[in-house]
Amino acid sequence: MWKLLRPDSIAVLEEPLAKKSLARYFDVMQNNKVAKFKIAKHLPAKFTPHASVAELWQEHTKLTEQFYKIERQMEDLKSFETSETPEKSYFDLKLELSGRILQNCHFCNRKCRVDRSRGKLGYCRCGNTLMVSSIFAHLGEEPELVPSGTIFTLGCTINCKHCQNWAISQWLEKGFEYTPEAMAFEVGHLRAEGCRNVNLVGGEPTPWLNHWLRTFKNVEVNVPVVWNSNSYYSPQTAQLLAGFVDVYLLGFKYGPGDCAERISDAPNYWEVCTTNHLNAKKYGELIARVLVLPNHLECCAGFIFDWIAEHLGTETRVNIMFQYRPEWQANKLSELSRTITAQEKHRALELAKHAGLCNIIA
Repeated sequence: MWKLLRPDSIAVLEEPLAKKSLARYFDVMQNNKVAKFKIAKHLPAKFTPHASVAELWQEHTKLTEQFYKIERQMEDLKSFETSETPEKSYFDLKLELSGRILQNCHFCNRKCRVDRSRGKLGYCRCGNTLMVSSIFAHLGEEPELVPSGTIFTLGCTINCKHCQNWAISQWLEKGFEYTPEAMAFEVGHLRAEGCRNVNLVGGEPTPWLNHWLRTFKNVEVNVPVVWNSNSYYSPQTAQLLAGFVDVYLLGFKYGPGDCAERISDAPNYWEVCTTNHLNAKKYGELIARVLVLPNHLECCAGFIFDWIAEHLGTETRVNIMFQYRPEWQANKLSELSRTITAQEKHRALELAKHAGLCNIIA
């Protein structure tokens, strides 16, 4: 049925630029290569629970370099399945580090420093029990992702006045509690039902990174991990995502001015967002999502397109999103109180073309 509803999801498999920018993802999706999280479980690590945070990060940095050196050697699925699992792995090291961060939370750029392991809540209001809104095969994502096994978690690290998932991000839904073991079962079920990937989304997945790592510790199936994020995460989170995430699906909404702080309460957004896009290109494959906002083409979209072309390359996969509609508290800002006009759509595509971008979903 999904092939009839989304014929572009079949056609994209033969699209040259999509195949080039997401080559490894396509291979993992088709079980020709191994998802990064599975390789991470097979890379031996040396650390003790009593090691300092500095010592753990030193070991992690060393193993990250090793991971990307040996990744190609372990990509054949059949030979990989015969390899031994070490007593402690690079993946286990990520679990240990993320557990330390949970006790002094700085997964996102706000760095609230609360002890979430004891139930303290910071800006995102996420505690120590994974809270989920919904789990389903999504047919509305980018064609290469469809059907995408989306898992929507509650809470968010920024506060967009125009948020379309405001009931999830602002905790207006009660949600459902999941243990890592129960969530691992759901991941396996999504893959068994034909989903091309597992898509960690929200809200925002960043506050739940420790819980996602605990989940994938129990996942046995080979499935690409898609990190569907607002890009507002800390350098420590970026390091933990390396060797875990296959595809970075990163939002890029605002230019270098004050729009991000004024509209989404996201100070220092441009620096954080651009850094994390660079890390995404370094450590995995990237789809950049640019949500075009009314009255924000010259101050935001244009700057974004130019930056992507210059720093990530003109063949970067970019989804120019025109589905903006006033939601949540958007009417508090007159500039956001309407949908995108045909002229603005045309201007956005013109700006992208002028920047030289050529691998566009629109």
